[in-house]
Amino acid sequence: MPYTVRIFHSEDVSDAERAAAVQRFRSALEACLGDASLVMPVHDAYQRLLHIHGERARPWDLSPAEQVLADQWEAAELAAMQAALGADRYMGDAQFELQSGQG
Repeated sequence: MPYTVRIFHSEDVSDAERAAAVQRFRSALEACLGDASLVMPVHDAYQRLLHIHGERARPWDLSPAEQVLADQWEAAELAAMQAALGADRYMGDAQFELQSGQG
């Protein structure tokens, strides 16, 4: 399933730097989840869990399968953010958005 990634960051970055960060983000996300076709289904399922459980801190009351999915998404998201922005960088100032569509 094709998807697009947009990264929002408060600092001024060039289009080339932003494009490179998006590519690093995508590559890490896909590597962690196993395939590009899994990104949107796992992302969407995780978003449903967030909707159900809100902003409550984990642990959430999840089935074993939901727990695996949540753990996988959170690990993949962290790896993607670190790949895109650097492991030692403060991560709270950057945001990303995934959407179904052409990647």
